[in-house]
Amino acid sequence: MKHRIFILEDHPVMRRGYRVLINGEMDLEVCGEAETATEALEAISSAAPDVVIADISLDGMNGIEFIKCLHARHPGMDVLVVSMHDESLYAERALHAGAAGYLMKTEAESRVIPAIRRVIGGRYAVSERIEDQIMVQFAGRIPVKEAARLPNPLSQLSDRELEVFELHGRGMSTREMAEALGISAKTVATHRGRMKNKLAIESTPELIRRAVLWMQNEVREPADVP
Repeated sequence: MKHRIFILEDHPVMRRGYRVLINGEMDLEVCGEAETATEALEAISSAAPDVVIADISLDGMNGIEFIKCLHARHPGMDVLVVSMHDESLYAERALHAGAAGYLMKTEAESRVIPAIRRVIGGRYAVSERIEDQIMVQFAGRIPVKEAARLPNPLSQLSDRELEVFELHGRGMSTREMAEALGISAKTVATHRGRMKNKLAIESTPELIRRAVLWMQNEVREPADVP
């Protein structure tokens, strides 16, 4: 009996790459695909996957919110996040939301199949860096070799604030962000004010500039999975 894998990914080339890798394994098969979280939530009930592969950046609901909604409908369903976003900022958020693993897309070709098998086996699939980071927090201490490292300022933001920050970096207007997130323009403005306070930024133009630079420098598309 093959283990069933559902793919939530908005890039067709990446979906094709995952499909080729997964269907090339004797014990795995792709049971469904979706471009958006909404489509995935509708399809997963009938697809009945063992593992869902999900991206973070999606149209409408992002991957973090998708995991929360999925577990509200299907408690315990395993999700493996494969994303272009920096794992130091997003991996813990994904795990707290209920994901069973987090991979960078740059590592997908070589690591996605072993990661799927780890998740199926009831284990977490994360990099050594994230394992160390989690253990440090669990132990309540910071190793000497890490003491001089400053935390990422964006780690202060809530999941929703980080989502709004990213949308600022994508050049979206307040109205567009409100529509994309299903919230009011006033709520977007409230998140913006909280972000400025947390990041010690005085003006909205400076916040937008920082967000655009972050998108350019921190978020990079990987090479296509063959």
